[in-house]
Amino acid sequence: MSLNQKRIQRLRRLAFLPFMDYTASQAYTENGYVSRNPKPQFLLALLIISLVAIVPVHADDVALKTDHPARYTVVKGDTLWGIAARFLKNPWQWPKIWKLNERIKNPHLIYPGDVIALRYVDGKPELTLLRNEKLAAAAPASEPAADAPARPTVKLSPRIHTEPLEKAIPTISPNAIAPFLTQPLVVSEQELEKAGYVTTGLDSRIALGNTSEFYARGLKDATQEFYQIFRKGKPILNPNNPKDILGYEAVYLGDAKRLQSGDPAKLVVTRVKQEIIPGDRLIASTRKPALPYYYPRPPKTKIEGKVLSALSDVATAELGTHSIIAINLGAREGVEEGNVLRVMYHVGSHKDPVTREPYKLPDEESALIMVFRVFERVSYALVMNANRPVHILDTVVTP
Repeated sequence: MSLNQKRIQRLRRLAFLPFMDYTASQAYTENGYVSRNPKPQFLLALLIISLVAIVPVHADDVALKTDHPARYTVVKGDTLWGIAARFLKNPWQWPKIWKLNERIKNPHLIYPGDVIALRYVDGKPELTLLRNEKLAAAAPASEPAADAPARPTVKLSPRIHTEPLEKAIPTISPNAIAPFLTQPLVVSEQELEKAGYVTTGLDSRIALGNTSEFYARGLKDATQEFYQIFRKGKPILNPNNPKDILGYEAVYLGDAKRLQSGDPAKLVVTRVKQEIIPGDRLIASTRKPALPYYYPRPPKTKIEGKVLSALSDVATAELGTHSIIAINLGAREGVEEGNVLRVMYHVGSHKDPVTREPYKLPDEESALIMVFRVFERVSYALVMNANRPVHILDTVVTP
């Protein structure tokens, strides 16, 4: 055995000795591993062992809430984010401890009546899904009386309980984002050039409303039936380079259905939000599901961006929980639907009371946001938790 190995073994024996309550006269006398005049090297080693014992949990580890339940039964109206918040301090860390049950079809989807159970495997927490495992309490069995008539035997057979897919609980509240899932929000210069456009209404009508029939040109796909009508809005500028246009706001005007193909094609307005006029553009309707089932998770890489604007009918400089914001990060930066980002508030500077010199204060977290729609250079996100107001040009970073 080498000298280093002997020292390590000696330190281990010391670290795991049973606790001994020494009197003043017994100090450093009844423990054969500690001398009256310990060497500095030995004290340093002892200090290292003590520090290791109190090292905090690594930042990447999942932090459970102190009042978390052992099990939770899902009820109608729940969201995945809300359930995660019952167990975790940071709900976006859900995927780190979500243990997929391979016996369950669609294990990512959770339905009312399902049970979410917390367990520990190798000392690490795991959340697992128990489907249809709520059991009624059985009455205690008792011995039948001698003269009691024989009871008929009832054979119980297991039954399969099915739930339609649309009843699975959503990740976030549908009321907040549903109107923005299918509407055109951002268009690039290239998309504008390729988009069809309104020419005139029947009988040369200029302003179009609901059920108005009109002609359009530039509709190249003869099989496309449904369209969205929008108007080019103001440019979206990159805050890091004002000359860099990330895209243009698409002002949603309504929906239309093709009646006849050709050039021009004939269409009818099926829904109107704002008055439609010649020159307004048409884009093929995506017909996405009403509410995708997002999987909250951080981006795969470290990214940093800015809050660009807010999608709200009420102009405000401060945004809170359930506000919808645009950020200058998109598919080009690797952003995906379901990504969670941290919004950082720029605190500013403060004058040092001793040196009288100003110094910069670190940025503080103001909110968590979850991306629900991604374009090439711009994404839209919902503010999930805001502990202070979110402002335009606040920084967003990987949590």
